[in-house]
Amino acid sequence: MPASPAMREFFRRKPIELIEDESPGGLQRALGLWQLTAIGVGGIIGAGIFALAGSVAHDTAGPAVLISFLIAGVASAAAALSYAEFAGLIPKAGSAYTYGYAVLGEPVGWFIGWDLLLEYTAIVAVVAIGISGYISFLLEQLDISLPDWMLGAPGTGDGHYVDLFAVLLCLLIAFLLNRGIKAAARFETVVVGIKIVVVLVVIVAGAFYIESGNYSPYFPFGFGGAVTGASTVFFAVFGYDAMSTAAEESVDAKRHLPKAILLSLAISMVLYVLVCLVLTGMQHYTEINPKSGLSSAFESVGLPGLGSLIAAGAIVGIMTVLFTFMLGVTRIWYSMSRDGLLPQWFAKTHPTRHVPTRITWIAGIVSAVIAGFLPIGEAAELTNIGILLAFVVVCVAVIVLRYRRPDLPRGFRTPLMPVIPLIGIAFSIWLITYLKPETWARFAIWFVIGTVIYFAYSRRHSLLATGNRSPGTPSVR
Repeated sequence: MPASPAMREFFRRKPIELIEDESPGGLQRALGLWQLTAIGVGGIIGAGIFALAGSVAHDTAGPAVLISFLIAGVASAAAALSYAEFAGLIPKAGSAYTYGYAVLGEPVGWFIGWDLLLEYTAIVAVVAIGISGYISFLLEQLDISLPDWMLGAPGTGDGHYVDLFAVLLCLLIAFLLNRGIKAAARFETVVVGIKIVVVLVVIVAGAFYIESGNYSPYFPFGFGGAVTGASTVFFAVFGYDAMSTAAEESVDAKRHLPKAILLSLAISMVLYVLVCLVLTGMQHYTEINPKSGLSSAFESVGLPGLGSLIAAGAIVGIMTVLFTFMLGVTRIWYSMSRDGLLPQWFAKTHPTRHVPTRITWIAGIVSAVIAGFLPIGEAAELTNIGILLAFVVVCVAVIVLRYRRPDLPRGFRTPLMPVIPLIGIAFSIWLITYLKPETWARFAIWFVIGTVIYFAYSRRHSLLATGNRSPGTPSVR
């Protein structure tokens, strides 16, 4: 039965043809295939290897942390194929927000965009805390002592701690992004190269110290522990989502984005699997340091110098994750503001650097506050549910659009339609059920706030509501 006019108006959609015709709004097209791939790899490989792998192995999954990454990887791959189809079809900033808006309607697009603003900002904070842990390890190896309040885990112990290094890292990435996308991407590409070299050193050197006895018991927390671990590490295998928000800054997004999404996930998953095998083979899971697992593992086998090198590489390498996800949150916010769902004041770009400077500094400061005052576990709990829901929306949308508009020219087509997107939907919902009640509570609060803002402001100021469908986005000085 066809939808009623009232229902069609409520779920009004932004026409794909209108999205195609939009001016880029001041963003500079400067990213090629390998720069996009570097941003994707930079977002995927990071905290998952250098911080969360050890934490999840120690506390949640044991040696089955490898299974945790594989479960998360399967779900992520199914969604990645759906993202790749949309990236070749709608090469615009906004990623899941833009796809949901065009296919499933404005309310769906709004809530996914609203959720991702929190999720991506929290991911930046989580990763900054993880880097801070490696800074602490490296300073200890160098016998450099700093006050406890600068390095201790925030919120634990008798005193009140501020993770100063995590705060400074968030602000540093905001500064780099505000220098312009070309300069920022050049920095990202170089640092991703350094990171991959460090990971390869870990794999090759650590392979000589694997003891098979460390893999027993393989499921010390049961298979459920591996699944719970998957829901925790999930955000470590979807950097391509944030990378796709840079579509309007790609020189040939329709051709390059689908390839970059698939390349970045394939490269990253191979490296994740090998690192998990090495980490849990070098040390029994009960002895793995949850804050600096890889460095501590090499120290335990008599290679503290290599452990320090890995710590230094981790500090540099994980910065790329901060870059990718802060880029993601600023481009989603920019898109929502350009569409009128948030004040267009935020969509102003710098006249010469062509970046949304206002949004970038706000995102940097908010992530710095979260990183400075929350322990890594509490910050990580803010990160997963919105991403999983975004995956569900994108997988549903790619099915709907394939059957609603089969005529649209697609640079990439998700194979085995609708099986692959349905797998992505099923895995994402399954992982959602394993999230903690505290995560649901925080999500509910954010959802309520978003509902109030949408009906009080966004629905009335949306460009689809006002009829102004071709907004300018003037520069700001």
